[in-house]
Amino acid sequence: MEVKAFFDKTTSTLTYVVYEAHSRDAVVIDPVLDYDPGVSATATTAADAVTAFLRAEALTLHYILETHCHADHMTGAQVLRERFPAARTAIGARIVEVQRTFKPLLALPADFPTDGSQFDRLLDDGEVLRVGTLAVETLATPGHTPADVTYRIGDAVFAGDALFIPDSGTGRCDFPHGSAREQYRSITRRLYALPDDTRVFVGHDYQPGGRALRYASTIGEEKADNVLLPADRGEEDFVAARTARDATLSFPKLLFQSVQVNLAAGRLPRPSPQGPCVLQIPVNLALG
Repeated sequence: MEVKAFFDKTTSTLTYVVYEAHSRDAVVIDPVLDYDPGVSATATTAADAVTAFLRAEALTLHYILETHCHADHMTGAQVLRERFPAARTAIGARIVEVQRTFKPLLALPADFPTDGSQFDRLLDDGEVLRVGTLAVETLATPGHTPADVTYRIGDAVFAGDALFIPDSGTGRCDFPHGSAREQYRSITRRLYALPDDTRVFVGHDYQPGGRALRYASTIGEEKADNVLLPADRGEEDFVAARTARDATLSFPKLLFQSVQVNLAAGRLPRPSPQGPCVLQIPVNLALG
């Protein structure tokens, strides 16, 4: 198994192409659609780089996998689907809970489905997705959101926003129905139960202190050195620390734009009767 990482500097997001070197079977995890809120315009720069790599390496893209509904960037899933029509989209099955939560908050259309049907596949905890010669196991790791999943492929896990590089800790848990307690249990009972040499590929790297980009660690490193959740930290202590940290954070700048697009598997809203596609931006909405 080979892993190629792509870093989106604007949102500090990691996208991964995971592929089998001999068969050329591949999946893409957490692709990005560029979005400039200043002019409310999308671009495909990030997806273009992934596309170029897939084509240059003659890879067969089977699935576009989302670790969760991202609140800080739009997904490039539909751009990749247009370019690789045989590829399918997949996300954790609990995405329906996120859809049901945000549909009224964002005043989405009455006919907006909340059954996950925007995605080709909803993955249950423990489900193994056969992708050519690759086997992708879904591990439910809620906490950041109820629908977060980690993908285990070979000797590696792709943890999304559950677990970051040790000097960055874990993902925030203050979105609707997020839970620091659930995150603690997801990490300690699911991820830290894996062999110490399991590679961990993270969903973001915010490069604390201006250090160089780093997107991979191991379970052993996380258990020993994670600044928020070393293996010997108790649940109540972690919950208090994570909650205190979250209270200092501003909501992501692209929260409302990103969530409504990502709930629809990367599809922009239908054009309005006047012509343009319109995103819903609520005012004075309290979340948490």
